[in-house]
Amino acid sequence: MRVAARGAAAGGFLVLLAAAAPQRESDAYTVYELLAPATHKFRITYDVTAATPGATRYFNPIRAGSTASDEAVFDRATGKPLAFREVDGAVARAGGVEKAADTDRFIEVTLARPVPGDDGHGAGGGRVRIVKTYEDARSYHADGTEIVFDRSLGVKRNAVVLPPGYELIACNVPSQVMTEADRRVRIAFWNDSAAAAPLLLRARPARGMPGAAAVTGGERAAQTRNIVYDLQAPEPPRFSLTHDYTAGPGEDHY
Repeated sequence: MRVAARGAAAGGFLVLLAAAAPQRESDAYTVYELLAPATHKFRITYDVTAATPGATRYFNPIRAGSTASDEAVFDRATGKPLAFREVDGAVARAGGVEKAADTDRFIEVTLARPVPGDDGHGAGGGRVRIVKTYEDARSYHADGTEIVFDRSLGVKRNAVVLPPGYELIACNVPSQVMTEADRRVRIAFWNDSAAAAPLLLRARPARGMPGAAAVTGGERAAQTRNIVYDLQAPEPPRFSLTHDYTAGPGEDHY
């Protein structure tokens, strides 16, 4: 436990206050659904696992330059809504977001239960889904008859869904292109570099039906698998492994 130097005097003594542990998270995945181009709006669905042992809150930043609306938060284990509020950077910093500036804005989520610690089989987590709509003309705008989505994405696993009736004509990040059941085009990718992905994609009204084929193997960016190999003594040559996998909605086997 870290102890902060700040405190309050009580009966002539200085009472030191314990600072929150740095916020940790894993398995982040974001879907951006582009709405009508004239609105400059896109709906975000953000799945993440809060991974700070003992944490009862999770802080999600509201990106500067974007106006947020239609926010909702859910516990992914049960699907039930979670309590949340919008707070400033000072509250988030006290809660473990170390680099938060006072002027930053965050969604503070009250988790359904404290995050479990390591039980010998790995640390636990609290799976959360955050839904919000951003309005940001700099990131999403029309260019003649085409639309442009130009946004640096720090999360490693992402998907962008085009508005109905649009087809992809350019994307600067190697991606998997699919067609939704409603014929909207989905562009998904996994950024394995240390830097944020400077995504720039362009689309235009489709000339006939969208040409992207449905991918029966599923979206790779949405899949969560972690495999750890524990190498044992070289003779006999053995290793053990732990394979963690998160089942998706409707899955009953793997």
